[in-house]
Amino acid sequence: QVQLVESGGGLVQPGGSLRLSCAASGRFFSINTMGWYRQALGKQRELVATITSVGTTNYADSVKGRCTISRDNAKNEAYLQMNSLKPEDTAVYYCQANIRSTVYTAAAYWGQGTQVTVSS
Repeated sequence: QVQLVESGGGLVQPGGSLRLSCAASGRFFSINTMGWYRQALGKQRELVATITSVGTTNYADSVKGRCTISRDNAKNEAYLQMNSLKPEDTAVYYCQANIRSTVYTAAAYWGQGTQVTVSS
């Protein structure tokens, strides 16, 4: 059973920083793209950033210049460094990964989410 587990959320003041981590566990062949999404209260889930297996990144305009996504393929982990946080960054952050269970099959997996609250 493949699992994604996020950690690193919490309460931070505006202008502060947080680093989110996502660890994939279980039996699988490889991990393709990994990403971070967020869902604020009453809003739809939205893309924050993605990173391919070779390190190509993509960011939402709202976080460009403030967030950095990275991954450690040896550890099957992804990270989201968030700086200059704003109250509008408050949301539940979800890790998502496209995981290949065999050479021929792949599926999208989601973590359970971690709350990020930006408030003074």
